Amino acid sequence: MLFTDQLNRSIFLSDPPKRIISLVPSQTELLVDLGLEESIVGVTKFCIHPKHLRKSKAIVGGTKNYRFEVIDSLHPDLIIGNKEENDREGIEKLAEKYQVWMSEIFSLEDNYRMIEQVGRFTQSDLRAEEIIGKIKSSFAEPIAKKGTCVYLIWNDPIMVAGGSTFIDSMLKLAGFENLVRQTRYPQLSAEDLQNLSPEFLLLSSEPFPFKEKHLDFFRSLLPNSQIKLVDGELFSWYGSRLIHSGNYFRNL
Repeated sequence: MLFTDQLNRSIFLSDPPKRIISLVPSQTELLVDLGLEESIVGVTKFCIHPKHLRKSKAIVGGTKNYRFEVIDSLHPDLIIGNKEENDREGIEKLAEKYQVWMSEIFSLEDNYRMIEQVGRFTQSDLRAEEIIGKIKSSFAEPIAKKGTCVYLIWNDPIMVAGGSTFIDSMLKLAGFENLVRQTRYPQLSAEDLQNLSPEFLLLSSEPFPFKEKHLDFFRSLLPNSQIKLVDGELFSWYGSRLIHSGNYFRNL
């Protein structure tokens, strides 16, 4: 059967895939939660949920750099990736030999469509519907407005989440107004942060692992802002991890 991915590319699967490589950590976790762990043959070194997976599956590289010889040895009948997280040149090279299904996620609605489509071509439709239902339930109760914010994803140089990103849409759901108007992930100076003067400065746990030790610097830089360490997975991991995001945002 022909299936269309979120980049409007078509892939052909004669049967439900039995040898899947996932190049996206959040989608790896989704596959497991869909009951497809036995069908996963390869993951990236960043696929940390569930914890045991990197020991039981072949590591095919990172999300940007791939060990093509390992991928070839695994004989995948499907590779799952994401436009933003994966390297375009590498994906195009893989697509010359394998069926590669790509997601593109900017919002919860995109996420629901991704889960639904993965459920369809893996014949795990019912589990997919259950996951979507749980995510919708987690966001059903109101989440209070919190104030303006800047969300940091990297330190030295300081990089932030801007518009046209999944994180930006999640910040809105969490009750924040993102002050960064540039799209994607612009680099800001300390002076830029001071000029923005957000009510909240959110330091994400990933991809840069902000810790308690970083708080003092930003408190001295923005004495009138609330500086908070936040769980980056719950702001940026689309897929089944979003089941936990609604309550986290509500209590943040």
